[in-house]
Amino acid sequence: MDRDLTELLRRWPYDQEKNVRVITANDGRNVLQVRLPLGLEQYELDGRPDGKRPHGKETFVEEMQDRIAAHVAHYGSDAEFGIGHDEFQELQNEGILFYYRYLLLFQINDFERVSRDTQHNLTLCRMLERYCPNEEERNSVLQFKPYIVRMNAMARAMLSIRNEVKDVARKVLSGAIEEIEALEEIESPAFRFERIRSVNYLQSALQQIEAESNGPVQALESEMQRAVEEENYERAAELRDRLRSMQ
Repeated sequence: MDRDLTELLRRWPYDQEKNVRVITANDGRNVLQVRLPLGLEQYELDGRPDGKRPHGKETFVEEMQDRIAAHVAHYGSDAEFGIGHDEFQELQNEGILFYYRYLLLFQINDFERVSRDTQHNLTLCRMLERYCPNEEERNSVLQFKPYIVRMNAMARAMLSIRNEVKDVARKVLSGAIEEIEALEEIESPAFRFERIRSVNYLQSALQQIEAESNGPVQALESEMQRAVEEENYERAAELRDRLRSMQ
């Protein structure tokens, strides 16, 4: 067995702009690959990103759902059910795998799978909120919930826009903004940062949809304003010139 990756890496040189692809594996299934500066990573497109089946289930979240259901069936309630340290670590590690995959999927506009993977992590968050008694462990994941809500909303909104149903996209984005603003406060700089950033991002996306509905001039004006706010003055100047030529 040849363990030298030199030839494989040579055939796919690193390019930061073109470092994600979907290829057909030897057994016919499609897999997601990302080219890193010094190597490769490969993800399953469906199921767990690493292809494992914990306890024979598709995901460990599914295994925990079955454990909760069994507890309720036995005791009549989930009141005494708790997530222990080892179970928390399994959930956290699985959530990280799904996070890495949905970032890559978003890059290649696979919004159906982004919606699915972010929904998995939102289910994981709800599970920790209800059943994890260790506040430190619980909040180490929940501090990123605003970001997960945002990515889930953006994926669903993009699917609606693709299907030319902009009213649905508006409702999705508005609902996500309300959900993020209503999240219980967590004493974490990361939580505060992600909440502010995610709300601003979703509001900007909502404004862009409104501007595009009003016409190309308004869309460019909205994009130019965002460029100024982000201090991307080169982009703002380019958009200004385009507006002048149109007007």
